[in-house]
Amino acid sequence: MTTSDSRRADDLRQDLVGARMRRFRKERGMTLRDLAARSGLSIGFLSQVERGISTIGLVALGSVASSLEHGVAEFFEDAPEADEAPERLPGHFTLTRAAAPVTEYVSGQQTYLMLSSRGPGLVLEPLLVHIAPGGRREPAYGHAGEEFAYVLSGELLYEVEGEEHRLFPGDSVHLRSTVPHSMYNDTEQVTTVVSVVTPRLF
Repeated sequence: MTTSDSRRADDLRQDLVGARMRRFRKERGMTLRDLAARSGLSIGFLSQVERGISTIGLVALGSVASSLEHGVAEFFEDAPEADEAPERLPGHFTLTRAAAPVTEYVSGQQTYLMLSSRGPGLVLEPLLVHIAPGGRREPAYGHAGEEFAYVLSGELLYEVEGEEHRLFPGDSVHLRSTVPHSMYNDTEQVTTVVSVVTPRLF
């Protein structure tokens, strides 16, 4: 796939997420103001996401999904059908082998790979995140839970309460997610991060 093909694919996913956000919001009879109040994101930003102008990160999308009472996976093309029987999983333990197929979600400049199988009684969401350079910077915001990020390669600009911190390979950040924060790749190379968030998004 060429760079231009990749960008077109990203644009299509971005349009899909925005269209589904608008549809789910209208199905619940909510205005953008209602959704902004519930999700903690601004009306202007949500409007831009719905119109495909701005991208939204997975954690921010999780706040929107929770506000709309939908799962995050339902905003993507490969979301499972609602009538699929749920997989029976143990509540206290999961074991994920390297050869197991990896579930992947793409949101804006960020590609998220799930690092563990589902465990309904477990609260951590471990992810491998590839952050492409460029794109639009998301506004800082807070949400429930905790967040941890460890940089494997590249550089990451992490904003916490209005203060920017540049992270290099081996650096990490751990915070209560209620504190307004955002991350951005302002370099010319892909940044790869191990991220762990609570509560689980999927």
